[in-house]
Amino acid sequence: MPQDITIKITDREGVIHEVQAPTDMNLNIMELIRMYELALEGTVGVCGGMAMCASCQCYVLNDVLKTERNDDEEAMLSEAYHVKSNSRLGCQIPITEEIEGLELEIAPEQ
Repeated sequence: MPQDITIKITDREGVIHEVQAPTDMNLNIMELIRMYELALEGTVGVCGGMAMCASCQCYVLNDVLKTERNDDEEAMLSEAYHVKSNSRLGCQIPITEEIEGLELEIAPEQ
C-alpha cells in the first residue's frame, strides 16, 4: 500500500523543510516544491516539468537517490548556471517509496 515519505528540502533562503510526499499521486520533486511553496511563485517549474529550463535544479545532499541523470537532464544541466556534480532537475525525480529520507537543496535562481 502506498504511503507518504519524508523528504528534507533546503529552500533558497537556507531554511530546511521536512515535508511529507505522497507516493501514490505520480508527483515529482519539482511539483512537491511548488505544492509546499518552497520557492517564489514562478521561479520553479517554469517549463512545466519538461526538462527544458533548469528552474527546478536541486542539489542532492545524501546518497538516497539511486537513479542517474537521463539524456534530457544532462543536456539541460550542461547549459544551466550553478551546476554541481550533485545537481539534478527536480522534475526528473519521481516521488517513490525508494527515495524516503532524500535531502535536497534548491539551487539558486538561473
